Amino acid sequence: MLVLGIDTSCDETAAAVVKDETVIMSNVISSQGIHLEYGGVVPELASRAHLTLLLPAIESALQKTACTLEDLDVIAVTSGPGLVGCLLIGLSMAKSFALSLDKPLIGVNHMEGHLFAGRLADPNLKPPFVALIVSGGHTQLVHVRHWGSYDILGATRDDAAGEAFDKVAKLLQVGYPGGPIIDQLAREGDPTYIAFPRTYLDRDQFEFSFSGIKTSVRTYLTKQSAERIDRDLPHIAASFQEAVVDVLVDKTIAAAKSRDTSSILITGGVACNSRLRDRMTAQGAEHNVRVTIPPPILCTDNGAMIAAVGSFYFIQGRKDELDLTVNPRATLKTAS
Repeated sequence: MLVLGIDTSCDETAAAVVKDETVIMSNVISSQGIHLEYGGVVPELASRAHLTLLLPAIESALQKTACTLEDLDVIAVTSGPGLVGCLLIGLSMAKSFALSLDKPLIGVNHMEGHLFAGRLADPNLKPPFVALIVSGGHTQLVHVRHWGSYDILGATRDDAAGEAFDKVAKLLQVGYPGGPIIDQLAREGDPTYIAFPRTYLDRDQFEFSFSGIKTSVRTYLTKQSAERIDRDLPHIAASFQEAVVDVLVDKTIAAAKSRDTSSILITGGVACNSRLRDRMTAQGAEHNVRVTIPPPILCTDNGAMIAAVGSFYFIQGRKDELDLTVNPRATLKTAS
C-alpha cells in the first residue's frame, strides 16, 4: 500500500510516500526562505510559496519512490490545524488528485501527524504512552491511549515553546527561526548564568506558560548595555533555553507518572533542540522511562507523518468525501 502524504500547514511545503503504514519511501521538504527577512511567517507569502513549491515536491517524492500517481492507493493531506490559506493549497491539490485518479482522500490532523512521527521513528512505540508535542504553534501533553484515541492532559495558556524561542531570538537580534539559532548559541554558554523564572503554574496540572520567560528576558536586556549583551549572548541564550527545557522535562515526566506509563514520546519542531533531547533522555533513564524522540527530519513538519496517519485510517475503513474542508483550529480527537 502506497500513500502520498501532503503537508502545507505553515511554511514547509512537504510531500512524502509511505509504504505499508511505516516504511518511508520518500520524504521531501521544501523550506520557504522568504520569511527570514520578516523574522516570522507571513501567511500570504507562505500560501503563494506553496503554490510554486508543492507540485515539484510531489513530483520529487514520486521520483524518489520510483512510482507514479496511478500507483498510489491513498491521498492523505493535512486539513488542520494551521494557516487557513496554506491548508487550502494542500487540500485543493489533494482533492484534484483524488478526483482525477479516483483515489481515496483522507484529511489528517497535523497534531496527530506529529504523534505518528514517533511510530515511523520507532516501530516498537506502542500505546499507552505520554507525548509532548512541542513546536512553534503548539505545546501540549497528550495521553495516547490507543492510536486514534487521545486525552489532552494540558496545553499552553499563551505562547508555545517554539514561539517563545522565536520571540527571544528577535529580542536578541540573532535572526529567524529562533529555535536552531538559540540552540547553537547556547552550546557555548552557561545555563546557570542568569536565573530566569520557571513557570510551572499548578504543579498538579500539565498546562504551560512561556510568556513570562519572554518578558523576563526583555526586562533583563533593558538593564544591560549593548556591549554586555553582545559579550554575554551565549550565556543569555543558554539561560533562557534551560528555563524552558526545565519546565518541559519536569512536566512531561510528571505526566507520565500520573498516567502510570513508562513510555514517553517527544515530537514537533522544538524536539530538534539538542538540550531538550539530552535532558529528556537523561531524565527518562533516571526515572526508568523509555523516551522516543524522532530524528529531526520527522520532528519538523513533513509529509511522511501525514501519510502514516492516512495509512492508519484507510485500514480502519475511513474515506473522506470531496467536500472535505480545512479547519485551522482543529484539535485532536479525544478519547470517548
